[in-house]
Amino acid sequence: MKIASALTLSLAVVGTALLASAAPATGQSQIDNAIPADMATRFTGKAGTVCGKVGKARFAENSEGTPTFLYMGGNFPRHTFTARIPGNARAKFKPAPEELEGKDVCVIGTIERDASRAEIVVDSPSNLKLATIR
Repeated sequence: MKIASALTLSLAVVGTALLASAAPATGQSQIDNAIPADMATRFTGKAGTVCGKVGKARFAENSEGTPTFLYMGGNFPRHTFTARIPGNARAKFKPAPEELEGKDVCVIGTIERDASRAEIVVDSPSNLKLATIR
């Protein structure tokens, strides 16, 4: 009896995972399946959509590669997630990425690990969306 219940539960979990992975990878479905910025470290190495409020935005013009950082998932410097825009991609973003400070955004890409935080490198404006966080 216990084995049958465990098997049924396992099949339900696998079925749900398969249905979720079959969902379209564009548009609203990405936001519906969004990962909160403070939980992004749990998804390191996977492609996903991370959403949250930009607590601080910083253009590091004197740093190597002149990146722009969007810090999310808590107040800087204790944030848990960073969207990093390389300097060579910065000109593609109109208006400037710093204007996203205080706004809810979703970042689409592969979640990497940077120290104790999660990070997505954003090379295209199509991978950064204003969001309505529910």
